[in-house]
Amino acid sequence: MSTAESDGILARYDERNGERLLAFERDGRTAVIAQNIEGYAMLKVRPSADGDELERYYGFDMALDHAAELLGVDSAALPIPDDAADMGM
Repeated sequence: MSTAESDGILARYDERNGERLLAFERDGRTAVIAQNIEGYAMLKVRPSADGDELERYYGFDMALDHAAELLGVDSAALPIPDDAADMGM
């Protein structure tokens, strides 16, 4: 697991259950971007790691925009752990 933090936003990257998970937390709100472990499938945005899928995206930037919206911040404010920087197609 790797983490990054900026302006009250905590990001955690982990690999489990066949998925790469990038989870964000801010003021009790959460958003998760998930991708299969091989890293070639579309990105799924969820409200939590085990939550129902809200939307799928090809691009990491689009998934980040949706995650930021769920947290009520601009996507540029989201810290990205180094291990997650290559997510997306």
